[in-house]
Amino acid sequence: MDQSRISATDGHALASDAADPLLDDTELRRVTPPKPSSLFDLGQLEVTWDEEREALWTFMTPRSRPSFNLHMLRDFEIWQSEIARLYGIGGEPLRYLILGSRFPGVWNFGGDLGLFSKYIRNRDRQALLDYGRACNNILHRNMKCLGLPIVTIGLVQGQALGGGFEALMSFNVIIAERSAKFGLPEIAFGLFPGMGAHALLARRLGFARAEQMILSGKTYSAQEMYDLGLVHMLVEDGKGEEAVKDYLRTNNRRHAGNSAVYEASRHVLPVTLDELNAIVEIWADTALKLDEGDLRLMERLVRAQAKLSEKVSAG
Repeated sequence: MDQSRISATDGHALASDAADPLLDDTELRRVTPPKPSSLFDLGQLEVTWDEEREALWTFMTPRSRPSFNLHMLRDFEIWQSEIARLYGIGGEPLRYLILGSRFPGVWNFGGDLGLFSKYIRNRDRQALLDYGRACNNILHRNMKCLGLPIVTIGLVQGQALGGGFEALMSFNVIIAERSAKFGLPEIAFGLFPGMGAHALLARRLGFARAEQMILSGKTYSAQEMYDLGLVHMLVEDGKGEEAVKDYLRTNNRRHAGNSAVYEASRHVLPVTLDELNAIVEIWADTALKLDEGDLRLMERLVRAQAKLSEKVSAG
């Protein structure tokens, strides 16, 4: 298989026409791959084209704490734009888009709490809004399958908390290993998940159940999530990637119907970007009301995540 690379590590990223709202004075570089079998080298995303299954496999490869830091968000923006470019109208066929994580035991911890603490201490409402809107742009495009006739699959091997849980709710299919954990812990430090949880969970579970989940701060097992209908396939640990391949093989002949069902569902209970951004306004205003005790708790979680990252890095 021919392979080429798109280099976009650190501040070097593939350029888009719009100015980047998150990264300051970034030198932008673009290298166009000759074929859709290319690998995307985006620093914190590992992407592989599976020609046999017409599937794009992506794994998050965070450099430190497994959260949605600014550079990872930028990588996701590029990832989505390049997928739309390569596999859009007149491009190569793409049926499935899969997202997992290479960080042992963690899918994603969600929002960058260290960054939030900094913005809150600086009383920087605009920075909070910019971060939330950037997350919403990525989430909303994924919810709409990038405008392509594809099925999106979230592969969970480990913990998906806060914004990680929210991000997963934007996928058509969630396949989880048995030891995976899910939760929205933000209420513990006086905040709430502001980037998709309300909108998506209310549509899937109903308003009362969604509020109960958000307000409880409870961590859910993969089995509990499966029983709620939020996880679609539950498999044994270490079998996640093989389960995805089994799903692709089993559903390949009915791909068009599956894709159409998910598209119809988006019409039945649509989620607009305006709705998501209105909730981010509430989230940002709430964040600025956190007191010193709340911020200290948030920062303790950051330190705990950092220690986990150091332990993983040390082998």
